[in-house]
Amino acid sequence: MREMDRVTIYTDGACSKNPGPGGWGCVLLYGAHRKEASGNEMQTTNNRMELTAAIEALRLLKRRCEVDLYTDSAYLCNAFEKGWIYNWRKNGWQTANKHDVENRDLWEQLNALCVSHDVRFHKVKGHSDNVENNRCDQLARTAIKELLSDQP
Repeated sequence: MREMDRVTIYTDGACSKNPGPGGWGCVLLYGAHRKEASGNEMQTTNNRMELTAAIEALRLLKRRCEVDLYTDSAYLCNAFEKGWIYNWRKNGWQTANKHDVENRDLWEQLNALCVSHDVRFHKVKGHSDNVENNRCDQLARTAIKELLSDQP
């Protein structure tokens, strides 16, 4: 059996107003290889863009990998690291307070991708000295600007 490739991923999402126009960015690092991607949506939230960044980054992987995913989103990181997502699933996608889980559609997609890969989430401080996190923020904000410049 072949050893899994190890990939490092950085992600970030941004929103101009919340809700409002949003963007996401990601950087994937594998050995000497680097891939950047970004995208946008006209009407979204910051949390949706954070989740979308992780989803789109993991979708770029062509085979099962060991992934270290770095994010400045406590919402995203804590859902996996503190086990919230497992409890939500077990409780029919309801929170401990019996409310529907927000962004369930994205959580389900992300969970499926995390099952396909061995993903470890890491929280980084946003807007600090982390070069790759700052690059993801720049990609997300540029995606918003591109979206807004295309509007009449």
